Amino acid sequence: MARHQHGEVLVRPGKTGTGYLLRFYAYGRREHVTLRSRDGWSEAKAAEELQNVLADVRRGIWRPDAPASAPEPISEPTFHAFSSEWLASRKDELRPNTMLDYRWQLTDHLLPFFADHRLSQITVREVDRYRQVKLRDGQLSPNSINKTLTRLGQILEMALEYELIEVNAARVGGKRRRARAVKPPQTYLDRAEQIVALLAAARELEAEARRDRKWGRGAFLSVLTFTGLRISEALALRIRDVDLAAGRLRVADSKTPSGVRYVELLAVVRDDLAAHKATLSDVTPDALMFPTSTGKLQGKDNARNRIFAPAVRRANERLAEAGLTPLPEGLTPHSLRRTCCSLRVAIGEDLAYIAEQLGHADTSTTHRVYTRVMRLDAGSRERLKQLVEGVEWVQTGARKRTDEPSGQGRQTRDDQKTVHFQPLQLMGTGGFEPPTSRV
Repeated sequence: MARHQHGEVLVRPGKTGTGYLLRFYAYGRREHVTLRSRDGWSEAKAAEELQNVLADVRRGIWRPDAPASAPEPISEPTFHAFSSEWLASRKDELRPNTMLDYRWQLTDHLLPFFADHRLSQITVREVDRYRQVKLRDGQLSPNSINKTLTRLGQILEMALEYELIEVNAARVGGKRRRARAVKPPQTYLDRAEQIVALLAAARELEAEARRDRKWGRGAFLSVLTFTGLRISEALALRIRDVDLAAGRLRVADSKTPSGVRYVELLAVVRDDLAAHKATLSDVTPDALMFPTSTGKLQGKDNARNRIFAPAVRRANERLAEAGLTPLPEGLTPHSLRRTCCSLRVAIGEDLAYIAEQLGHADTSTTHRVYTRVMRLDAGSRERLKQLVEGVEWVQTGARKRTDEPSGQGRQTRDDQKTVHFQPLQLMGTGGFEPPTSRV
């Protein structure tokens, strides 16, 4: 007669909970199975499980658990390989312009320095050395250097989560890893005369432009000034997004979820957009409101250099002729977003409504970052109201010149050259592409 199968349950209290050791004979050998209370086992359940195991032994179907094999060691990738993987993983969640910016930060700056480093070789000392090299080189401003360090920190954070490194060297010490940067002043237009001068200059340049260079300069700057759209939002506007009959436009493409919104059009903007739309050759719903001469989407740099900057120069010329204060130095298209917010506060609009129009999630950002104090001397508030209502367009210091023949535009030169590190491309299917120089 076969030997009767039997076993026992041993209770083993521990710091992390109670263990239940099933001890029994199987196929002529003593076997053990451990069950733990943290996995939901109790002494009664363990006793029941022992009977199940013994029944399987009698039927000859019980098998001991195979010993866990040691995990294969993970090879440590280079920063080049890992950063390429990181950027590829973000492709579907980032906007195209953001992807271009990240790629530029990697290929032109981070990779030429860190490409051959193993991830664990990117120490705090190496991060500091990178910052010092970039500061000596002088190609990037401290703010731009800090942006590349932010990107490095994001990449190393992913490596930390994957347990490839033990510390994120780019985030050790916080601000001590950053280049000391002087925050540039946040410029804006603080009086009606300045706004009028800029828009008048844009219209003047538009009238002088060649037929294939009619970009709607006046309407474009009017949109930036009176709606507060970001430059990328304005450039992405399509015919279907602008409802002149209802007096509003739709921002369908924005960098934040709250930025997708409807914006009410002030009278002056509606008039400018109506006049501009009448000049467009393509007014189908998908056509752009401010396209290039070939109907394509204009780049932000192109809009800054060919629309905004010339209008600022021309406005300053006209203001100088009239003996008036020029526009603030360092004016950018984003300055017009701040101008819009300050202007609408000055004419008495509700801050919550302004925040909604600008695409802010709450009013704190609107008040803290964008609201500035307009210069409101006697009659200034009334002039601002007339300006946004399109009632008064008398130019102060922006008179039309009669000493230049109409239709002749001014040529501008940009002799500045941008010098970069030797670019190092991200890794693709072709594998590692070594740079031609190293820092």
